[in-house]
Amino acid sequence: MYQFLTDTTTADTGSSLMTTMVMLVVMVAIFYFMLIRPENKRKKEAEQTRNSIKVGDKVTTIGGITGKVVDVKDEKFVMESGADQVRIEFAKWAISTNDSATERAQEEAKKAQEAKAKAKAAKKAEKTKTE
Repeated sequence: MYQFLTDTTTADTGSSLMTTMVMLVVMVAIFYFMLIRPENKRKKEAEQTRNSIKVGDKVTTIGGITGKVVDVKDEKFVMESGADQVRIEFAKWAISTNDSATERAQEEAKKAQEAKAKAKAAKKAEKTKTE
């Protein structure tokens, strides 16, 4: 019985090795598309958020402090927080979200959607005139 389990031919070994290699390549591809690629996208977006802050933006730090940016330096920014206008200096990597940029992006998306709707209505009106 033991000899039957351990007895392999060279053809079986070759196909077994090929199957193993294919499965390994499939696993690497799955890891890349499910784990590595999305993480790189998140890192790139976070870096873009950090580099796009400017004076007047409303930001939230990773510690949960919210406020308005009053000064931007190379690797740091100064934020004014609270009613008594406390100014605190943070490293740029401490930014969690840029609320002003999010609002601007939503407004731009809304304007684009309205423009698309107007163009569609104009096209429909033109079509009914020609009929």
